[in-house]
Amino acid sequence: MLLAQTAFETRMLLRNGEQLLLTVVIPTVLLVLFSAVDVVAVEGPGKRVDFLAPGLLALAVMSTAFTGQAIATGFERRYGVLKRLGASPLPRWALLTAKTGCVLVTEALQVALLTVIALALGWSPQGNLLAVAALLVLGTAAFSGLGLLMAGTLKAEATLAAANLVFILLLLAGGVIVPLSKFPSAVQSVLELLPISALSDGLRSVLQTGAGVPWSDLGILGGWAVLGLAAAARFFRWE
Repeated sequence: MLLAQTAFETRMLLRNGEQLLLTVVIPTVLLVLFSAVDVVAVEGPGKRVDFLAPGLLALAVMSTAFTGQAIATGFERRYGVLKRLGASPLPRWALLTAKTGCVLVTEALQVALLTVIALALGWSPQGNLLAVAALLVLGTAAFSGLGLLMAGTLKAEATLAAANLVFILLLLAGGVIVPLSKFPSAVQSVLELLPISALSDGLRSVLQTGAGVPWSDLGILGGWAVLGLAAAARFFRWE
């Protein structure tokens, strides 16, 4: 049942044009556009794509685990889908696990696509792949918890508006494309604590500069994951 529900969730997401735009098209277009055009200043060694690719991998995780999942789950809750599934032989924990599996499958496709495009643009990734995997997993957990918390507490329309607004704000101020060093120091110290900043900074430090395990970024993501998932489990309403 778990595998069948995971496959069903994945098919539904991939058939949704709006979700594909958010999760696949936007990160891909941004990667190609900003790698080719000198619109924003980048930092660190190597080409522009060496700075941009890790940040857009982080954006892909956020778009799927947070924005896409929050919107889809919010409307499923509004139309009573979650209530009906909760009353079916499929346990509620299995439903949430299937949604997590759907997120992981989609992210794997996103990472593969963005990696191929970035390599074609001249990307030269470095560093430890285990550190990259740890960042992606913790980032997924953090954003999933926050997305489910939003979907389980707000109305569907409010979730739609809030999730898209957060996506745009974090795209601009989360270190994805614009380096955090461009912001005032007082603001920068706050932005560094955001999950998208920790994920993009951690991926960039490993993949761009070949640094070791970014423990501070992993710690921030771990804290957000614990808080988000615990709050979602406590306050999520199925109806």
